[in-house]
Amino acid sequence: MNTLMFYPKKLRKNYIDNIRNSGVESSPAKYHNSIFFFAVIITVIASTLFYFLNVKMYWALAVLIFLLIFSYFRINLKASARIKKMEDVFPDVISLMASNLRSGITIDKAFLLSARPEFYPLDQEILKTGKDISTGLDILYALKLMSERVNSERITRILKLIISGLKAGGNISDLLEQTSRNMKEREVLEKRARSTISMYVIFIVFAVGVGAPILFGLSSILVEVIIELASRLPEAGTMQTELPFTFNQISISLNFVIYFVVVFLVVSDLVTSLVLGLVKQGESRSGLRYFLPLVFLSLTLFFIVRIVVSNILLETMLGSF
Repeated sequence: MNTLMFYPKKLRKNYIDNIRNSGVESSPAKYHNSIFFFAVIITVIASTLFYFLNVKMYWALAVLIFLLIFSYFRINLKASARIKKMEDVFPDVISLMASNLRSGITIDKAFLLSARPEFYPLDQEILKTGKDISTGLDILYALKLMSERVNSERITRILKLIISGLKAGGNISDLLEQTSRNMKEREVLEKRARSTISMYVIFIVFAVGVGAPILFGLSSILVEVIIELASRLPEAGTMQTELPFTFNQISISLNFVIYFVVVFLVVSDLVTSLVLGLVKQGESRSGLRYFLPLVFLSLTLFFIVRIVVSNILLETMLGSF
């Protein structure tokens, strides 16, 4: 049984690529089957508890959906982190490969000798490519297969450059050395750019994770005060002769306001995490690792502000009224 077939075609292909890029040794179908059946078992246990606690059973379905979504984003982040590690060490790999070529070693052996443990996890892909070449596969095709496995745009461009150089018969060692130097210079520029935008990142995190929950907490207290005051006022008909304005019945409940704030904060944290990933690392999905900490921070501050302000101010204001 292949539980990956339950997903749409495009999402299924993305899921399979992420499983392969994350370094999972088992097949994508076998890996997802284990994840899916584990989620089903947890859902069955949760539904049993919900039954005895008189909780509505659709929450069990929510647990299943949450576990599947969580596993998808987890493997997505794992694949993204693994690709980032390979991109970081790739300039050193091709620089070492250029040094090996200068010493008179053939390109296939120079490629294999560049697979060192300190270049993990890229060394595994290099060894796989070396095994393909040693078993008789054409080196150009083996490098193309490696670019498909790694699924990194930066590494794919360099491998295409190497393939073009091999086809043209140019000086590959000089080409690799210059490419390595350019990649390192680009990495230095990217680090400088990240340092300059760190202030913007701090501002975004503070605004969404701290400022917004505090303001929403105070706003919800204000709504609660207005609702309570409106419920204590006389009917509109008895106030018409005494006051130039009247209060009608407020139809918005406090629970609606709290649910709205919680949903708004969660969506804002999701968008903020994607923006942080795009600003810091150039990929929006890499920012998903900040989503759960932001949600925890914003919701915790929101409910703390509500509890503190309710205990200190709300009873005093309503009591004096």
